[in-house]
Amino acid sequence: MNQSIERVINKRIIFAGGKGGVGKSTTAASLAKAASDMGKRVLLISTDPAHNLGDIFHTALGNEPITAAEGLDIIEIDPDQETDRYIEQVKENIQGHVKATMIEEVNRQMDLAKSSPGADEAALFHRLASLILEEEQNYDLLVFDTAPTGHTLRLLSLPELMGVWMDGMLERRKKTNEHYTQMIYDGEPVDDPIFQVLQNRRQTFAKVREILLDKEITGFLFVLNPERLPIQETKRAVETLKKNKIPVLAIIINKILPESVDGSFFQKRKEQQKYYLEEIDHHFKGMSKIYVPLLEEDISTLSHLDQIIESMTEK
Repeated sequence: MNQSIERVINKRIIFAGGKGGVGKSTTAASLAKAASDMGKRVLLISTDPAHNLGDIFHTALGNEPITAAEGLDIIEIDPDQETDRYIEQVKENIQGHVKATMIEEVNRQMDLAKSSPGADEAALFHRLASLILEEEQNYDLLVFDTAPTGHTLRLLSLPELMGVWMDGMLERRKKTNEHYTQMIYDGEPVDDPIFQVLQNRRQTFAKVREILLDKEITGFLFVLNPERLPIQETKRAVETLKKNKIPVLAIIINKILPESVDGSFFQKRKEQQKYYLEEIDHHFKGMSKIYVPLLEEDISTLSHLDQIIESMTEK
């Protein structure tokens, strides 16, 4: 195993992102298996609604960890199920803090919120935050196989966005409490469970953001093919992460045609590929780049995952 791969899997948390169809799932699965083969305890998590990991490992996966190989557990998060669970948690937090006559209307509004823009992302981030803060104690490495780039970037920006939103909520709640206690309790402080729930959430978001920004703990990988659209999408994604001060560990260039292929069709493809590989060198200058050749067969067995790791090179 080359040093670049060891450097990647020696992190505590890895995110594999990129355009749909470039090979994120096979890359994430290969790195997870390589780490488990080294004796690490690994949790591989899919946040992509398409869910390819179950097909790769020939195992029925679900919302809780299932052992797929020695030292390797896998979760495929169901966004709809997470949204339902998240909304139910919010309902429980509100229960007892609103008038009995209002409960039915509050629950109705919360059920409507399930279909509102961003509800699934908020629920998914809540689950990711729980996994990062809780499962990190049980595993040496967490590997996230993420949804296509745009969804992932919105997800990773949530800690900061929700932190700002929570600060506003806490400030408004604090002012309401101060006004309320002055009127009813002559200024004596009163316990506010909702304020405490908000405060705990704010601390959770802050802690997760701190972990995501720590380049000693977390690494972000972008997988792309030597083609125009994946290059452009990855370029924008890397710039977005830089603006959010999120470090990028490496770029993985997947499905490179080997030199051994011949024929006029492949010759033209190789010439075009050479141009795009030069573009990749230019656009991502100074960044670690790992190259993976196109394999002869579909990736459908554990031995194929081993082949991917063995074939990876860094230039």
